[in-house]
Amino acid sequence: MRTKLLFIAVFTMSAFMANAQSLTINKAINKAGRQRMLTQRMTKDYLMIGAGVKVESAQKELDDAVALFEEQFLELEDFAPNDQIADSLESLNMLWMEFRMEIVSAPELDKAATMIDKANILLKASNQIVVMLQEYAGSSSGNLVNIAGRQRMLSQRIAMYYTAYYWGVKDPGVETNLEAAIQEFETANSTLSKSNANTEDISKRLVKVGSQWDFSKKGFDLKSERLMPSIVFVTTNSILKKMNTITGLYSDMEKS
Repeated sequence: MRTKLLFIAVFTMSAFMANAQSLTINKAINKAGRQRMLTQRMTKDYLMIGAGVKVESAQKELDDAVALFEEQFLELEDFAPNDQIADSLESLNMLWMEFRMEIVSAPELDKAATMIDKANILLKASNQIVVMLQEYAGSSSGNLVNIAGRQRMLSQRIAMYYTAYYWGVKDPGVETNLEAAIQEFETANSTLSKSNANTEDISKRLVKVGSQWDFSKKGFDLKSERLMPSIVFVTTNSILKKMNTITGLYSDMEKS
């Protein structure tokens, strides 16, 4: 039995190392960008569970997000192309270890604002990794991967702040940060749509995202007579899924 377990452990580690070694720089930017999204998604799920909204779905999503963040971190750590990026990943890991312990605990309204702050600190550190990888890549496609990947994060950031408002989290920045995220998403979507590097497939997919966005953003109004966090959960996840596909298509443009 012990021999069998050792074999499984060796096989799993070998598979992980092979996957990490197969990363290209654009794929590494894609994964690092997804880490940014996960910081906001985990916190959104924490808030939804606390607010009693789609609890079962949010709990599963949170568990999956925690596992994916750890998996991707290990891949990026193994891929790190220089000491500067490796050092930044080590600093990120210290923040992650503290955040992980709290994000999986039972949500408390009094701690919610603090969790949002910690998520944003983790987001900033994760974004720094993306920027460093993009600079290392030095390619236009790497920039497009970054921008498209950031749209995934913004979809979850919008849902996070919307849910925080719905739950009554005492954070004075909720409304202004929500509005800023909405504006940033619109600006970035316009930038991506105008890129000369877009394939026909990417252009068509961006049009679909734009159409859904124009319809969905009306539901982000905090002054509406009826707040609908369940619908925001569904629509922002749908936009995330579409942008994840588009980010992958930009990532595949890398020739090297």
